Amino acid sequence: MRYTDPVAGGESGSPQVLVPYPGPQGDGEVQDIFVYLRPETNGVLVESLLLKVIQSCSQYHTGINLVYLANLPGEFILENHIVERHYAYKLYFAVYGGRAFTARMRATFESRFAVGFDSARVIGSFEALQQLGMSPDQLFSRWVDAADVLHVNGQTVKRIDGAFVVNYDIPALLHKNNRGTDIAVMLFRCAVDYSYFGDLVNEMRTTLVDSGVLPKNLPASRAFHFSHGPFEQLLDARGHLRATDGSPVPFSDLSFVRFALAQGVSEADLRSAVDNPICLFAEDGDYVEESIFVYTATDSYAQALEKLARIRAQYWIREY
Repeated sequence: MRYTDPVAGGESGSPQVLVPYPGPQGDGEVQDIFVYLRPETNGVLVESLLLKVIQSCSQYHTGINLVYLANLPGEFILENHIVERHYAYKLYFAVYGGRAFTARMRATFESRFAVGFDSARVIGSFEALQQLGMSPDQLFSRWVDAADVLHVNGQTVKRIDGAFVVNYDIPALLHKNNRGTDIAVMLFRCAVDYSYFGDLVNEMRTTLVDSGVLPKNLPASRAFHFSHGPFEQLLDARGHLRATDGSPVPFSDLSFVRFALAQGVSEADLRSAVDNPICLFAEDGDYVEESIFVYTATDSYAQALEKLARIRAQYWIREY
């Protein structure tokens, strides 16, 4: 699944870049962590609440700095396929369902649900809309017990009415992003580690709940997204980091990429990992199959590159 990076300068509905990206810091001492609002919670109120949490923390201006702030119009997001490209590998599984599962994913499924994979109804979320007679929002909001949920290789399987639905949230994510929904995007350059930023995320959620923006039973991910690790930073940057003319910031101008290049890692290897994130990693004399986004979550840049070097095979996400 490939999309060509657009050149957005001069388009109607181009991004409004309020704080321009200053360029990379490739010494490996920082993390460039994106935070962007979900379409259903986007707005000046939520944006200001999240910024207030950051600006009130003890590390603001010393360990955490806002280095990019932009508003991406819904029209721009649709025309440039930003959502589809961002969720490409999840979209693939949402289309093919169980037919896309690897042997290890099948074994994990059987262990989790105590049912034979071949006899189970494992369907993609788009097929589930028809078979279960549900709308994208109904499928997205359907709550089930924790025992009926499996997270494997970056995919989510949810048991609903006797069917095992793969990536139940993808149809709603596509549906919620339309020409009338803008997205606020922030980039924080952090000299603090992910545990500190994770505490801030928890504080952001509490602030949104206390302000009545987010129901107390919903996780922070329903209101906003943040980059969970170095490779997810690259994924987030590819669609959401824009120059003042609306064009994408070059891949080589990202902090993690600049650090990796200095360590002798090629752009091609980094792009391949982002495009085809399900990998087989050598670990302690054995092999671990996992999404590189999950496998490197909360890692430093150096730790993420060390894990990249352990890749022995990749699951290729073919076009459909």
